[in-house]
Amino acid sequence: MCTLEKLGDLFILKLTGDDEHRLNPSLIDSIRSALERITAEATGSSALITTAQGKFFSNGYDLDWASSDPSRLYLMDSNLKSLVFELFNFPMPTIAAVTGHASAAGLILAMSHDYVLMRKDRGFLYMSEIDIGLKIPNWFVALVRNKVKSPVAWRDVVMRGTKLTADVAIEHGIVDSAHVGAAETVTEAIKLGEELVARKWDGNVYAHNRRFVFSNVLTALFTNDMVPRL
Repeated sequence: MCTLEKLGDLFILKLTGDDEHRLNPSLIDSIRSALERITAEATGSSALITTAQGKFFSNGYDLDWASSDPSRLYLMDSNLKSLVFELFNFPMPTIAAVTGHASAAGLILAMSHDYVLMRKDRGFLYMSEIDIGLKIPNWFVALVRNKVKSPVAWRDVVMRGTKLTADVAIEHGIVDSAHVGAAETVTEAIKLGEELVARKWDGNVYAHNRRFVFSNVLTALFTNDMVPRL
């Protein structure tokens, strides 16, 4: 479901398996287990890079898996909340190297990292809920408002389901930089990770400050809210 590689003080978490990397409980649990391992193995200043193999970074929730039982959608949403909570409390900088499409909950996963680098010759960012008839959870919107620059951009992302190329995503403030090809995107993520590691920040202080910056997102995670409905 995912692999973990240590490169100096960098941890590279790669989503593997089927090409779409749908966020069902099995994949989310695999990612959370990797985060737990990173926390245990990290010594001193470190950074996390999350990327994926294939055409997709993540194509969102596994709706086919959820279609047979409405409670499964609730379970996926609850598990993703827990994963996002862990990322916002993670004791090191986090970088998403988006080398393919990131849709719906997959885009939320990418935006839950401190930095987002994106491949510009393939892939788009897409909040698909409006097009597929799912009600968007409040905590998704709270995160989008923190990561997207303007109300006009919020409208385009959430209400129009605009598919964003890397260049447009940079204009909206979602993506920090864009690169040609998957390999270059990951290489640039490694360079950024090495720069951040070199600052020798205290991981607990970093996590504390991140929690304050995104306190409204964390509050939304624990607010009773409807989950998407099929």
